[in-house]
Amino acid sequence: MLHAVVPAGGSGTRLWPLSRAQRPKFLLPLTGTGSSLLQSTVERVRLLSDPGRVYVVTGAAHAVDVARQLPEVPGDNILVEPSPRDSAAAISLAAAVIAEREPTAVMGAFAADHLVLDGEAFAKTVERAMELAETGLLMTIGINPTGPDTGFGYLRLGAPVGPGYQLEAFVEKPDQVSAVEYVSAGNYLWNAGMFVWRVDVFLAELKRHRPALHDAVRTLAAAWDSTGREALFSQLWPTLEKISIDYAVMEPAAAAGKVGVVPGDFDWHDVGDYHTLGQVLTAADKVGNVIVRGSGETLLTESKRNVVVPAAGRLVAAVGVDDMIIVDTPDALLVCPRDRAQEVKALVEEVKQAARTDLV
Repeated sequence: MLHAVVPAGGSGTRLWPLSRAQRPKFLLPLTGTGSSLLQSTVERVRLLSDPGRVYVVTGAAHAVDVARQLPEVPGDNILVEPSPRDSAAAISLAAAVIAEREPTAVMGAFAADHLVLDGEAFAKTVERAMELAETGLLMTIGINPTGPDTGFGYLRLGAPVGPGYQLEAFVEKPDQVSAVEYVSAGNYLWNAGMFVWRVDVFLAELKRHRPALHDAVRTLAAAWDSTGREALFSQLWPTLEKISIDYAVMEPAAAAGKVGVVPGDFDWHDVGDYHTLGQVLTAADKVGNVIVRGSGETLLTESKRNVVVPAAGRLVAAVGVDDMIIVDTPDALLVCPRDRAQEVKALVEEVKQAARTDLV
């Protein structure tokens, strides 16, 4: 069985004011149902893992909410980071803890804030990745591009191997011309940040490329069930390098021919902003208005293709408004054109500079 790791971090600033530092997007019901993104992710990996093999890595500020949303996941499987140190530290810690329990276990890492609508297709893709991981490859899952998107990194496919391919290279987010070339070439996939590997193989590569990080997480994992764990965390965690798993391990391992990839032929969405949310969720009417679940009501007259979040418990009304984002919360109201959704992140920075930390 797969040991499924769900990194749950980040504040989702492009989804402000709904997403806040204390209640980030992965805890919110942005799936079109009553489930949060985190709950949806865990439900999806349950097709491959039992609850005892599901792990969540999250920050201290969110540990209680994570445990409350996932009562079936054992408390010892919620790995709490004292402070954010990027994905390499989070995923490596989980791998080391799993290795203490089952030294050659196959582990998968799947972000808490991604939305996949077809759980069965996802599970079949992961099973193909597991097959290749058993041979000693570090596996990643790529998504078949639906168009030349500049918002994602890409994976360049090499020679076929089993049910997948050798990964020739990770490619940074391209400009528009390069993105068109990649999609036209047919041998590029979107990098979805999903990984599958045997923990012993991964930890060996971590030791090769980031020995200090390897030694620290192995020390922490060895003390996981001891009374000295908290003291070790206080001592070691702040010293860990802040680096992504791609840069720390996967890119150098790919250059050495040790990484494989399987294509994921399923709908996958990195729900990063309100415009994307409007594309993913089903419209509430015939003119394309998307209403995200909230405690309030909406009344939209002669208004089309808007994304509305009535989260303040009151009526949100609009007349003659098209292609807008309207997010109403008890202490902040956001109004923004959909084609400027990415700029919400910069707006949050302005709020921070105004010393309004109570709003972020």
